Amino acid sequence: MDGQQHSGRPVRCFDGDELLRSYHDQEWGRPITDERGLYERLCLEAFQSGISWQVVLRKRDALRAAFENFEPDRVAAFDQRMTELLLSNLDLIRNRAKIGAVISNARATLALRTSTTPLPVLIWSFRQPVSSAPRSRIDVPSTTDASRALATTLKAHGFRFIGPTTVYALMQAVGLVNDHLAACIVREEVEAEHAAMTSM
Repeated sequence: MDGQQHSGRPVRCFDGDELLRSYHDQEWGRPITDERGLYERLCLEAFQSGISWQVVLRKRDALRAAFENFEPDRVAAFDQRMTELLLSNLDLIRNRAKIGAVISNARATLALRTSTTPLPVLIWSFRQPVSSAPRSRIDVPSTTDASRALATTLKAHGFRFIGPTTVYALMQAVGLVNDHLAACIVREEVEAEHAAMTSM
């Protein structure tokens, strides 16, 4: 692969419809450092467990509307009545365990605010050093020692539905690692964003 195109087509790390291509080009792997953004991505990655990411993206606007734009303060106040309303909403991913995790994870996020390691500091403490770019998808792991350690740490703080695989997907999505392929059309652009970041 030549770093820009392969067989005459732009190289992306995963294929799909226009929504997925836009997510890949504009969002995936670009650093997210704010609490709300990290909480939202953590929730979306949990929703993705067992289904395709394309489904999550198609439902993202509905999920944002239902979960108050993933504002932790608001979601933390959801009660059982709200849970039942969410489960009856046909536009959502209607899984009781996942919806319960979104609510409990909002409460865990608020609890971290009063600690020495609020959610952004905790997550970004697991930022990985720059490594050689993967040349193909088979070079990209599904879990790492860091994702296992971060999953354990998050669980210790009360977070749910966050195994090592889900956490590694989170790390990829929010920029703790840059798993764009060596030939990917946005690899260098994303790497520049990583390099421009200061320490959390």
